[in-house]
Amino acid sequence: MAHATCKVGDVSRNSYSNEISLGLLSPFELICADRQVRLPLGAQRLLAYLAMQTDGAHRGAAAEQLWPDYPCHRAAANLRSALCQGRRMVGVPLIDCIGQRLRLSPLVRVDLHRLRAAARHIVDGTGPPPDDSEALIDDLTRELLPGWPDDWLQLDRERWNQMRLYALERLAQRLMNSRQYLPALQAALAATAIDPIRETAQRIVMEVHLAEGNVASAVRCYQHYAKFLMHELEVSPSQQMTGLLKGLVPAP
Repeated sequence: MAHATCKVGDVSRNSYSNEISLGLLSPFELICADRQVRLPLGAQRLLAYLAMQTDGAHRGAAAEQLWPDYPCHRAAANLRSALCQGRRMVGVPLIDCIGQRLRLSPLVRVDLHRLRAAARHIVDGTGPPPDDSEALIDDLTRELLPGWPDDWLQLDRERWNQMRLYALERLAQRLMNSRQYLPALQAALAATAIDPIRETAQRIVMEVHLAEGNVASAVRCYQHYAKFLMHELEVSPSQQMTGLLKGLVPAP
């Protein structure tokens, strides 16, 4: 008997089971049995929205959030269309419909969920250090659906940004403490790229340089950051950051 393969518009349950992944970090991507499935934008937005809702969402709330500028009847019609498009393109439902509630099928693996859990373990200090810190750092630099202007996405985007900032800083500190200076510096610099104003990440960059004995690099980092802060906010770095250079160079 020939094995079923996953094709757009022709997916069997055997090929579907446990082989669907939803990518929300960087461009939207739906992968089924190693094949990319291209969905209309309405279906993409519905899947992404439900992936953010831990307990699912009421049909009316989903329609209102996804199509806020449309009348209720038109938003509801768009929601029905998105549900049908997803079912038609993939072959079986990606969304469980329970009465008036919608929920992403538990068979769909979401990259955001996996990386949120990994970031939480790092922040909490639970579990061993990652085997591949470079790959994890790269994952934590990925933005949540960049370019999507939807208002409903803004809070989840900020939550992800804060989670990955804390995770990168914590990871950098753990790597520095174990004298893995290059990945520690990469993690700290990744955090500064996400939020250039955030001082804690800048301090870790300085601390890594100082741990390696690169005083000049630490001073240059401080000077660049101090100049940036003055230009953007007309404030100076904290005494905690200035104190890192105490006794090494004349007081800045």
